[in-house]
Amino acid sequence: MEVEALSHEPDVRVLVVDDQEPYRRAMQAVVDATNGFTVVGTAASGEDSIEVARELRPQLVLMDVNLPGIDGIEATRRILADGEGPVVVLLSTYDRDDVDLDGSGASEYVPKGAFGPDRLIEAWASAHRDG
Repeated sequence: MEVEALSHEPDVRVLVVDDQEPYRRAMQAVVDATNGFTVVGTAASGEDSIEVARELRPQLVLMDVNLPGIDGIEATRRILADGEGPVVVLLSTYDRDDVDLDGSGASEYVPKGAFGPDRLIEAWASAHRDG
């Protein structure tokens, strides 16, 4: 009888941040459908994302750019300020050229329409190659 070895690596812990519930659910569904990733929490504002990230210590944050209060770019700066933060991937419905990501510390920008399991895996792998 042949037994397949199971990976004992824990899933990548993901925080999903978006002010619109349908997008939060869609991003969560992508994470849930991707082997090796699990959602540990969600947030609906930039301020909440900072608190939740400190509390839950995710390894990856999927951050909407346009949020009420402080936007996703400023929230990303604050989450990454101590240098020990997670990988942050910014998402938006805007084109990449319409979003000023300079200085945010985000590892990547992905248009929401292009976000799926392949892009999630690619963004995570890319952040670890570059970092």
